[in-house]
Amino acid sequence: ISSSKALLCITSLRTPVRPAAAAPPPSAMGKEKADVSAKDMEKVKFAFDIFDFEGQGNVDTYFLGNLFRALNMNPSLKTINKFEPAERKGVKMMNLDDFLPMYAAVKKEVKGQGTYEEFVELLKLYDKNENGTMMYAELEYILKSLGEPLQKYEVDSILKECCPEEDEDGCIDFLPFLKKLCGKE
Repeated sequence: ISSSKALLCITSLRTPVRPAAAAPPPSAMGKEKADVSAKDMEKVKFAFDIFDFEGQGNVDTYFLGNLFRALNMNPSLKTINKFEPAERKGVKMMNLDDFLPMYAAVKKEVKGQGTYEEFVELLKLYDKNENGTMMYAELEYILKSLGEPLQKYEVDSILKECCPEEDEDGCIDFLPFLKKLCGKE
């Protein structure tokens, strides 16, 4: 499990739920191309080429979520699914011109995702002793239940990888957790 899904879960605690925009119709494909800066275009082409396994200028839409994550974007599954990716490999391909409007739409949507500092402020709300700790069980509950919920095995994996040991009161220091989760370590 990637930490990006956990970040998405935590981010959604402070982000109001907005209805998902519909995927652009095929006739609109390429119209948002102008919204992609030259710097972003270079990154997009690089990532797109990595997922173009055959070197034919096409990427399997099955890998759409992975492609966004390779571009350091953390869209929700709901956002990814609005572009109707294939559920199996080899069913539906897209070229770069097909992907660019998706990229532009997702970039606008994820722009409001939280920063490390915002996550610190958020978890301070659960710091009852005002000493940089929170209950391990509360963090586990947040990840399992709020925002885009994670499965138990995903939560277990994230907590095992990123979370320091609980103290005798069942609390953890949340700063080391966030540093690992956000790649600040």
